[in-house]
Amino acid sequence: MTASRQIAIVGAGMAAITCARTLVQAGHRVMVFEKSHTVGGRMATRNSAFGTFDTGAQYFTVRDPRFVQALQTTPNVCKAWSANTVQVLDAHGRVAAAGLPAREPHWVPVPGMNTLVRRWAQPLADADGLELNTRVMQIEPDALNRAHWQLRTVGDGDSTHVYGGFDAVVLAVPSVQAQELLQTTPKGAPLLKKISAVTVAPCWTLMLAYPQAMQPSFSTLGPQWNAARSTHHRIAWLTRESSKPGRGAIERWTVQASAAWSQEHLNDDPKRVQAKLIKAFAEVTGIRAQPAHTDTKRWLYAKTDKALGTSHLWDAKAGLGLCGDWCLGHRVEDAFVSGLELALSMA
Repeated sequence: MTASRQIAIVGAGMAAITCARTLVQAGHRVMVFEKSHTVGGRMATRNSAFGTFDTGAQYFTVRDPRFVQALQTTPNVCKAWSANTVQVLDAHGRVAAAGLPAREPHWVPVPGMNTLVRRWAQPLADADGLELNTRVMQIEPDALNRAHWQLRTVGDGDSTHVYGGFDAVVLAVPSVQAQELLQTTPKGAPLLKKISAVTVAPCWTLMLAYPQAMQPSFSTLGPQWNAARSTHHRIAWLTRESSKPGRGAIERWTVQASAAWSQEHLNDDPKRVQAKLIKAFAEVTGIRAQPAHTDTKRWLYAKTDKALGTSHLWDAKAGLGLCGDWCLGHRVEDAFVSGLELALSMA
């Protein structure tokens, strides 16, 4: 067995937490650093007075037997979702045919998409191995031992801190953010070159709630399908959040803009984005009622356009590793496989 090492992981999404828990199981000591107030990455859930919205990943599929085994460690967290997804739309983005059953099961954690990663991360938090609200600004050789790594961070109130003594550092963040951190150390140059061609598209997300249309009487308000891949130039995906298991009965919709439209309007005022997406939502669904709740979320790095093409990168000599869904694609399972296989390479 490899001697126990101290490992820093930057990021706390599916890839990061999968990598962390696998390394801990192999006997290593792990510290996870996350800039947000919670874990999950794009497996994100936002609360509102009317219920929750899954603002990033909408569901996941399970194909790798190792993912099956991992999910069995937290039974009853994930439930099958009968999405009734529509994929046939007319030139205006409106539904032109009834939806067909999904070709493979769609799974969602309950009560929100972030629940699964939060459960997997809890042992790390219990062992003081999880630092939230902590943005890593620089990775560099440790001041006391140049063979080790130290991380310079910024926390709440712009407080700064240096964490040192790490044998290895894993960057489990979007490729652009990984590039930024790799540029802070000369040892990052080989990995930086390997990921330079990766591209990831942004996504604007709209959240709407209609408490005046409680299910099952929603037929007076909107369509009979629960999810759609849209051909509308502004919208790529729509989900009736209230159709997911354990989400509550108040009708709520999550609308994700197309990559091209999101890029074109990346820096627009959120209120302007909101108005344009609500108009497109009405065109697709026929729902023209005034929502009681509206909100938006901008993802700068949402869906991989060009993947790395391998599950991870590990520079054993430098003690630097990279993982994330962008290594293989954009699916939740891609993130899991990436984090797992990096950990196995390191262990």
